[in-house]
Amino acid sequence: MILVWGSVAARDGCFDEMLRLSLEHVARSRDEAGCLSHTVSVDAENLNRLNFFEEWESLDALHQHFAVSQSIAFAARLAELSAEPPELRIFDSTRIR
Repeated sequence: MILVWGSVAARDGCFDEMLRLSLEHVARSRDEAGCLSHTVSVDAENLNRLNFFEEWESLDALHQHFAVSQSIAFAARLAELSAEPPELRIFDSTRIR
């Protein structure tokens, strides 16, 4: 399983648009092949920051997600609205039962 953690802080006056776009992106992404979960939440310690958590069946599925035109447009717009470069971390994990 592939895990993705991301974080982005909004520029002043941009949080509402960033949240709206993020919620749309998360809802759309959940319907993609290989997406096991996709969430966004407001950081309780910094109310201008959004945190993303995703689970994907495979790295190929994640790469396909990154190649979707809506994902490309979302990432570009998020970067425009952000106060600093967005952070993204990708992990290859094995579930321990």
